[in-house]
Amino acid sequence: MKRHILDALLQNPDRAWVRALDRATADEKLIDPFLDETPLGLAARTAARTDTSGEAEIDRRTWFLEVHNPPLELALVGAVHIAQPLAAMAHLCGYAVRVIDPRAAFATEARFPGVMLHQAWPDEILATSPLGSRSALVALAHDPKIDDPALEIALGSRAFYVGALGSKKTHAARLERLSARGHEQEALARIHGPAGLAIGARSPAEIALSILAQMTQTLRA
Repeated sequence: MKRHILDALLQNPDRAWVRALDRATADEKLIDPFLDETPLGLAARTAARTDTSGEAEIDRRTWFLEVHNPPLELALVGAVHIAQPLAAMAHLCGYAVRVIDPRAAFATEARFPGVMLHQAWPDEILATSPLGSRSALVALAHDPKIDDPALEIALGSRAFYVGALGSKKTHAARLERLSARGHEQEALARIHGPAGLAIGARSPAEIALSILAQMTQTLRA
């Protein structure tokens, strides 16, 4: 591996990269799979999305695409009942989970054992620990003062999934508020609301399952 490529990987561990190696010529390229719109870049994006290194035939050249992805991360805004099974399920699927809620009575070690907790406002936490291309954010607080600032930051990030809990009526009101704050419709369309696949979920665990399934679908498909 060329030194400048190795340096880029070491200096940017929180970004997704794909190293492309031409089998015939040994030419190397380091690709940002979410910015490169060339045929090779799009092939790298597919490899990064699926976490799968392998060969790709591009313009009669055989490239080996080596994926270097940062860990998956889930930021849960609102330490509500649904956040408890969702945090546990996401951990089993390989996510580093953090729960953000300024309400100290909700964000407790007893309710979220072994989970990183932030008893602070989400805009403060996300400003110092920003979301990346392998991040998902789900707003669960049911309180616009907590949820909306987190969603605004998520819309300005490269997070692969942005979700918000609530009824269709609640989500429509949420979109109106965010639109009034200057967010374009294209950006607002990134928010999955109500979050989760329509599988008829009722209990907190079932709703958590539907959200994690939608996250997986968005990440992989």
